[in-house]
Amino acid sequence: MSIEDLHLNLRNLEVEDYAKLKVLMDVVYNDIGGAWEKHTIDRLIAEFPDGQIVIEDEDRIVGVALTVLVDYETFSNPHKYDDLIGNREIILNNAEGDALYGLDVLIDPAYRGYRLGRRLYEARKDLCRSMNLRAILAGGRIPNYFEHAAELSPTQYIDQVSRKEIHDPILSFQLANDFLVKRLLKKYLPEDERSQGYATLLEWNNILFEPVERVLESRKTQVRVGAVQWQMREFASVEQVLQQVEFYVDAIADYQSDFAVFPELFNTPLMGLTDQSNQVDAIHFLAGFTERFRTEISRMAVSYNINIIAGSMMEEDSEGKLYNVSYLCHRDGEIERQAKLHITPQERRDWVVEGGDELQVFETDAGRIGILICYDVEFPELPRLLAEQDMDILFVPFWTDTKNSYLRVRHCSQARAIENECYVVACGSVGNVPSIENLDIQYAQSSVFSPSDFAFPHDAVMSETTPNTEMVMFSDLDLTRLRVVRSEGSVTNLKDRRKDLFDLRWRDWSWKSGATDS
Repeated sequence: MSIEDLHLNLRNLEVEDYAKLKVLMDVVYNDIGGAWEKHTIDRLIAEFPDGQIVIEDEDRIVGVALTVLVDYETFSNPHKYDDLIGNREIILNNAEGDALYGLDVLIDPAYRGYRLGRRLYEARKDLCRSMNLRAILAGGRIPNYFEHAAELSPTQYIDQVSRKEIHDPILSFQLANDFLVKRLLKKYLPEDERSQGYATLLEWNNILFEPVERVLESRKTQVRVGAVQWQMREFASVEQVLQQVEFYVDAIADYQSDFAVFPELFNTPLMGLTDQSNQVDAIHFLAGFTERFRTEISRMAVSYNINIIAGSMMEEDSEGKLYNVSYLCHRDGEIERQAKLHITPQERRDWVVEGGDELQVFETDAGRIGILICYDVEFPELPRLLAEQDMDILFVPFWTDTKNSYLRVRHCSQARAIENECYVVACGSVGNVPSIENLDIQYAQSSVFSPSDFAFPHDAVMSETTPNTEMVMFSDLDLTRLRVVRSEGSVTNLKDRRKDLFDLRWRDWSWKSGATDS
């Protein structure tokens, strides 16, 4: 048949289609009794019309997918085909079911080779997603097993089909459509002599499924981020800095953003209010303002209904040790912290800053996030540990002086987005303040990076600022796309790691999120 002669249409099966459907089923099912009775098909259409899908060419049905709703817990365990059938050959559709059960996919032999089966499977997957169902289950015949039954057990046969050493017209097709073999079913369809009564229980998981009891409580999947490319400038008081911070928080919140992000050590110009001849004393002076900043920014988060990544600030502990700390100010009033773990040579030399010893993923109302301050993003182990805790967005407040310094942060941030299949928001500061030690020059181009796949921009850059210009950058992030790319992307970096060859552990400390040291 010529491609030019095809006029294919995908639609739902109707009662009036039975005669045409019977022709197809009699051809395909000539070895197991032919077509189902009309009342069986009529009942399927009446009880679950959306689940019955056909492909027609002109006035001829050339493909069909028949489906019912079932209880996942019941049919993900061993069962028989008869468990789906009631009196008078009525298929038992469970209107309250949380999974689809694929009864049949049939393709007219004259139309094989056009991937019509794939169209039907994709339509069934779309239905599963749209109905927020847990999975698609199917009992799959293995019709070529009879040719190998003398030398192979059913399990060995399935294994060789999965390794493509044997081709099975049904199982090979289902495996190619992302179905996994969950178990072997015995005496599933005893009259199926070619399969010798065996079948595979196949499952396709809906990674977008949300349990009904959580739908109203589920976190957002569309997230807006506003990042401030902050101009370093001289300030005469703490109040002036806080006024500038509130201006940006107000502006970003006006655009219904879920997060406002500030750069690393954005309040450092306040060192200009003290004698800078001793840099250690000056940085301790700066740390004296941190509690007020934390309190005021938390107030802004609540008042403007926005989560704030408060860049980072110097924090002094009870022993007088300094840490470079980012605060996550939730819009519900909660405050959490992430200290910088890797300290740059300049921070150690000039300010005697200590590295933190905790790493965690933060649960927010707009996704699971991580925070790594500047230099930390250049150590790929840290984002990988966060990715293993299902992080959606990594925030990287940074402060770099020269372009080559900035490019280290940029390139590492983009690599982290690709290898961990997450979004990365890198936010830096600009401007020149020659009157303050260590603030004489800054270079930044704040950016949002994504995984590199079809669902994202071609260069994996969601948004970026004009270099060295004070401005606000907005970016809308779709968390659903992350779940899809992790499961069904062109490559699946996280899923394909060779854990049989290597692993990664957090030593000595427990994860706040609950994971423990190995």
